[in-house]
Amino acid sequence: MTAGSLLTVYEVSCIKGGLTLMNRELPPRFMYPKEWQHLTMFILLTLNGCVDFMSNNVLPQRCVGLEKGTLVLIIYELLLLMVSHAKDSEGVELHVHSLLILLVFLLLLVLTAELWAPNMCHLQLMETFLMLMMGSWLMQAGFILYRPVSGYPWQDDDISDIMFVTTFFCWHVMIDASFLLGIYGFSSFWYHCYSPSLKLTGPKEAPYYASTPGPLYKLLQEVEQSEKEDQALLLAKCSP
Repeated sequence: MTAGSLLTVYEVSCIKGGLTLMNRELPPRFMYPKEWQHLTMFILLTLNGCVDFMSNNVLPQRCVGLEKGTLVLIIYELLLLMVSHAKDSEGVELHVHSLLILLVFLLLLVLTAELWAPNMCHLQLMETFLMLMMGSWLMQAGFILYRPVSGYPWQDDDISDIMFVTTFFCWHVMIDASFLLGIYGFSSFWYHCYSPSLKLTGPKEAPYYASTPGPLYKLLQEVEQSEKEDQALLLAKCSP
């Protein structure tokens, strides 16, 4: 929510003269179409953060279905905006946006599947990886299109630049996957080595609560019951 709000403010303030919708000429024409699409994307991300905040802090009980449904709807709209956004692009910019559209589309498939299978860890892992990929590739796209590291813009007519866009994308896949694997490995190591309380209480308590009485236990109960009945019968005979 904070990132979306800051990006919204930045997008509005970076246009000299203000972000106007239409000019005053006749016939009037729409102005800054890409900037308006950027603004719409940032507003959508801000609304998603607002829904998450309300679900966790305002509602009496957290509504995970509301959070997931809102996220899926927003990703659907992002995909539509990205497809339209790439129509006015060419060369390096088109290739960068095409790879981003691929990530958004795959994320949309995973999130849609999660609506019917919300507790599948494989889908949650893929969602985390694709979210990480989308964020890192967005930052890389900003450096490629607006702030090249070399100080010189990428050339649309140079096939080497277009090929290296794909190479950078593959590097992002490997780095993000390694980063996610490192987090999982560290968490697993911490869980197995520094959680003695779970090791001590888990295996001992689980059989006690989950076990069912076996045949020997039932036989002992029947013997004890019969002995109690015999004792009661003897007491009844001995009493005057």
